Amino acid sequence: MTSVSGQAWFADPALRRVLSLLNADGGEARVTGGAVRNSLMGLPVADVDIATTLRPETVVERAGAAGIKAVPTGIAHGTVTLVVEGRPFEVTTLRRDVATDGRHAEVAFGTDWQADAERRDLTINALYAAADGSVIDLVGGLPDIGTRTVRFIGDAATRIAEDYLRILRFFRFFALYGSGRPDAEGLRACARARDRLSTLSAERIWAETKKLLAAPDPGRALLWMRQTGVLTEILPETEKWGIDAIPGLVAAEQAFGWSPDSLLRLAAMVPPDTERLATLAARLRLSRAEATALERWAQAPAVQPTIAATAFDRLIYRSGPEGLVMRCRLALAASRARGLAEPDGFAVTGAWQRLLARAETWRRPAFPLSGADVLALGIPAGPGVGAMLARIEDEWVDGNFLKDQAALLARAQELAKEG
Repeated sequence: MTSVSGQAWFADPALRRVLSLLNADGGEARVTGGAVRNSLMGLPVADVDIATTLRPETVVERAGAAGIKAVPTGIAHGTVTLVVEGRPFEVTTLRRDVATDGRHAEVAFGTDWQADAERRDLTINALYAAADGSVIDLVGGLPDIGTRTVRFIGDAATRIAEDYLRILRFFRFFALYGSGRPDAEGLRACARARDRLSTLSAERIWAETKKLLAAPDPGRALLWMRQTGVLTEILPETEKWGIDAIPGLVAAEQAFGWSPDSLLRLAAMVPPDTERLATLAARLRLSRAEATALERWAQAPAVQPTIAATAFDRLIYRSGPEGLVMRCRLALAASRARGLAEPDGFAVTGAWQRLLARAETWRRPAFPLSGADVLALGIPAGPGVGAMLARIEDEWVDGNFLKDQAALLARAQELAKEG
């Protein structure tokens, strides 16, 4: 019998307290979803979700009587979060779908574990662990765990029609847990329903896409998304630009210890065109910070690996480091991927490493002159002061930031005389 009883997370006193509370007096509760899946795959377990036959109001009542904080995070859909010793446990009443439109589902609470399992999306996400740790499989998830097969429960087209976001979830879970080729039936169903993704909110699409791009290695999933037309559906900007840079970028991340960065991976897949990126950001409702990061990357000046350090410093000062850091990372990853295919491959890669390190550690030098300094020379206030400061600052940058305040004041006096 498959069991998770020996796992440290399952022995957590806070979890045991919640399970004891919900399994008393005719109730039944089981751990479900990601905790069971990850545990069986030997992966870290983070959030622990619980399914129960108790209705949400009963869960709240029992928690209150036991002195446990209950937060009605999604009570209309049967979800209550119980907080024990600062740890949250999401508890959801068993459900069955009454009606779905591909975006939202109307649910009815129940006590049927089979119906609850069959309404979920993928077999590996529909496993339960009873209070004694025994794993209960009602949809064939255990064999799929063993073969690392990501497969829809029952008929793939039916599961997708219940919520079209499951198209993207299929590829995300393949990126995280799949092996070999994706399930053929699932691929066909995703390809046929890809145009229905347009019925979903931009926020849901971007949230799911961002999670997919944050997978340790999304390369294979992105390849199949391109093959099925799903990638073009959600990111038409990639159609002519492609995903060829992703394997090299992932390899560079692993080699240099970079954390997976969804935006950097997105930048590797789209052209550095400010107008098209603005359209992308508006369509997917990217956050202001995300949109700004892409804009700075697109606007950053193109750099050659042979650029002198002083010239590079001037570029950073004028354009800011953020976009240049992204450009250098992408260039370094591409150069490393080419490797020995180029005669000077190692030298070029080393040059990009040095530029990246310089951009990442760069600190903006303080311009030694201010408007007050110029006014103190007797120069009349007005637009001319700002113009003079801008000209002097530009000359100071061209001189590699070497002139001190005295030299800059002398220059201001010269310009005032030229007046």
